[in-house]
Amino acid sequence: MIANRLRIAIQKKGRLHNESMDLLKQCGLKFRHTANELYCHCENMAVDLLFVRDDDIPTLVTDDVCDVGIVGENVLLEKTNLQALINYKISMPLNYGQCRLSIAVPNDFKFESMQQLAGKRIATSYPNLLKAYLVKQNIDAHILTISGSVEIAPRLQMADAICDLVSTGKTLEDNYLKEVATVFNSQAVLINNENTLDKSKQSILELLKNRMAGVLKAQESKYILFHAPKAALEKIKKLLPGAESPTIMHLENHSDMLAVHAVAKEAEFWNTLEKLKAAGASSILVLPIEKMLL
Repeated sequence: MIANRLRIAIQKKGRLHNESMDLLKQCGLKFRHTANELYCHCENMAVDLLFVRDDDIPTLVTDDVCDVGIVGENVLLEKTNLQALINYKISMPLNYGQCRLSIAVPNDFKFESMQQLAGKRIATSYPNLLKAYLVKQNIDAHILTISGSVEIAPRLQMADAICDLVSTGKTLEDNYLKEVATVFNSQAVLINNENTLDKSKQSILELLKNRMAGVLKAQESKYILFHAPKAALEKIKKLLPGAESPTIMHLENHSDMLAVHAVAKEAEFWNTLEKLKAAGASSILVLPIEKMLL
C-alpha cells in the first residue's frame, strides 16, 4: 500500500460487503477484485480497499491501520463499548444494511412487560449493547454470550430469551420466537480516524463522501414530469416534495397548460402522484435517477 492513498476497510463477505462494493462502484471507483483477495487497489482514485472481518473494522480504523471503514452501527457500538475506542467519528450514515437488535422470547412465553426478564437468562452475541439496555430498563438479568446460532438457545434450554439482530423476522419465526423489545436500530455507516488524515487523504475522503451522498440521494428520489393547468400551478407546486423548485415550461399550442419537471422522494412519490392527478396534473411520467450531485 502506498502511504498517500486512502485506506478503506470493508467487510470481507456477506450482505454488507456486497452493498458497500455496489456503492463504491456507483461512486465511480474502478477496481478488480476476486472473492479470496484481502486487498484491492483502485485504478482511478488514490484508494485502497481492505477486506476484513466486520468486528475488526472499528479497531483497524482507530489504530490507524485503515483511514476509513464501512461498518454496521451495531458492530461499531458493541466494539467501542468493549474496548473504549474513541478516536473515530461517524462521517455519514449510508442508508443500507438496516436491521435492529431485538429481544425475543418463545412464542408460548406470556409476555406482558420487560420486568418479566429479571433473573432470566438472555443469550446474545452483543453483550455490551444488551447490558447497557438492561441497565436503562433497571432489569437484572443473566447475559449468556455466544458467538452464533443465538436463536436456537431457548430450544436447547440454554436461555429463556435471546437478543439478536433482526431484519425480516423470518429467522425468529422459524425458531418459534417473537420480538418483545428493540434494543437498537442499526444501519451501515462510514467512519474515519479523527487524528491521522492528512490534507490529501481528507480531500479524497470529502470527494468520496460527496459522491456517496449523491448516489444515496438519487436512490431515494424519482424524477417526475407532467402537464398541469396554469390555474392549478400554485396548488400543484405545494404538493411537490422536491429537492429544489420545480422546472416550469410552456407547452406549444396549449396556452392554458404547462410542463412541470420535479424531483420527488421515493417514499413519498405514490402519494404525490395521486395528489397531483387530483389537482389536475396529466401525462404523469416517473423516471429513476442514476446519480445526483448535490
